[in-house]
Amino acid sequence: MMPVERRILIKAASMYYLDHLKQSEIASRMGVDRTTISKYLKKAMKSGIVKIEVESDSYEDLEAALERRFGLREAYVVPKNYDMLAIKQSMADGQVVGMAWGSTIQELTKYAHHEKMPQLDIDFVPIDGGPESIDSDHHVNTICYEMAKTVGGRSHYIYAPAITRTPEIRDAIVQDANYEKISQFWQRLDIAIVGIGAPVKSSNLVWAGYFGRDAIDSMRRTGAVGEICSVFYDKDGSPVQTPFTDRTIAIPLDTLRGLPYSIGMAASREKVPAIMGALRGHLINVLITDESTATILLHE
Repeated sequence: MMPVERRILIKAASMYYLDHLKQSEIASRMGVDRTTISKYLKKAMKSGIVKIEVESDSYEDLEAALERRFGLREAYVVPKNYDMLAIKQSMADGQVVGMAWGSTIQELTKYAHHEKMPQLDIDFVPIDGGPESIDSDHHVNTICYEMAKTVGGRSHYIYAPAITRTPEIRDAIVQDANYEKISQFWQRLDIAIVGIGAPVKSSNLVWAGYFGRDAIDSMRRTGAVGEICSVFYDKDGSPVQTPFTDRTIAIPLDTLRGLPYSIGMAASREKVPAIMGALRGHLINVLITDESTATILLHE
């Protein structure tokens, strides 16, 4: 490129990109027509005189890699796993949204109160019972109520524990009118929002306290690596038989596989086997996690 020609391109590009003049204004100043200015700008870009960079603080490449590898509908890599973007984008009027219990989901409801949530005609329903030994803020009924309040929807409640004391108690509960109403909602679910638990990890005080350490140890022997909605599954996402299988009040995992949006939220190295099991078993089709966990998942 001749020095004179390069100087002209730099001049045109500077007025357009730095001084923010219109192409017609630049044409008037340089004594040419607007079409010529357009050609100058294109040539300045092609020759490298103009370089445009778009900075991003998101993780599009990482998300795309997760979606490709695991066949996900969507993946969200976020600083905190209770980011609301995935939830807000999937909600619409007339939907039925299922909520599970747990600290991660409870943090989501707290965060939702600080977000500008759309006001929608939505039913929020529990998709498992509520462990009696945990704080009421983590209870599934509280979570449904708080989420419904943020969007102006309706909340429904289940009057049952996640795990009953005996199989006979469970049999009685599933014949109750309240359970029948909630389970009918399960057949109409559009979205499920679930935490992904690693119940066999040593630090899981909720499950250890609820069942006892002996029960947790027995689960290790069944091959259980994860838990969703109080249902335990193996490395391939298949349900495993545990001492609590015939005492569990929860949505079947097969139902989650067929939903338009089954949103799983989890992050940490120790939860990687549980997340992998949920992904392999297609228990979720949307994953919300953090950068370090996403990187580990892609290298497993």
